[in-house]
Amino acid sequence: MRHFFTILAHEIRVLLVNPSTYLAAVLFLLLMGFIFTGLLENYSGAPQDESLAAVFFQLFWIPVFFMVPLLTMKSIAEERRLGTLETLLTTPVTTTEVVLGKFGAAYALYLLLWSATAGFFFILSRFAQNTLFIDAVPLFGGYAFIALSGLLFIAIGILASSFSRNQAIAGLLGFVLLFALVIGTRFLADVDALQLDVMAPLLAAVNYAQVFTHLDDFTRGVVDTRQVIFYLSGTTLTLLLGILGIEARQVHS
Repeated sequence: MRHFFTILAHEIRVLLVNPSTYLAAVLFLLLMGFIFTGLLENYSGAPQDESLAAVFFQLFWIPVFFMVPLLTMKSIAEERRLGTLETLLTTPVTTTEVVLGKFGAAYALYLLLWSATAGFFFILSRFAQNTLFIDAVPLFGGYAFIALSGLLFIAIGILASSFSRNQAIAGLLGFVLLFALVIGTRFLADVDALQLDVMAPLLAAVNYAQVFTHLDDFTRGVVDTRQVIFYLSGTTLTLLLGILGIEARQVHS
């Protein structure tokens, strides 16, 4: 892993000069600002049962579906299209270092963008009279969920980018995979066929992967180690698949 930090620094610089990075940042902050403003209007107009932060983070999937593909779709797909990936891998740099470097850069930017939304709550805390607006437990729990789940989301984007030379296809594939994980599992749990006793193990697995359930627990201050293991092991497995996929293509090329 001698070259990991070199690749990480290079990838961060690439992201910082990439127009799609700024497009993702602007769209993300505009969207989250619009959502936050809409929630404030609702909370100002009538009493609400849930904390503002808890409701705010329940909409995490909207920017994630679009921001993650924008941050990751060029990471490997563009390298392969330009032929620079093959050249890079002929140096002492390993495939693992390349994948982890690109993953780390995208994840760092992902955290930076979400961290910017903390400014919404900071400004609100200076003027809010209702403590429901700035309840600390759902606020810190929500950001902890964002940081943990983001590991897997970014890893999925990197994996999608490793499948194709076309960054548009990689972005679309990343969107589909994220949608299947976040939304697909939620609807799959309600499928009648999975309610049969013989399907109990599969239903348990689907429920274990329920991202919205994880979010609800975090915003209530409940940290389940099984959920932490789910994201850490899922991230490791996804990155491993990406590494093995790239190496397999190198062998056959």
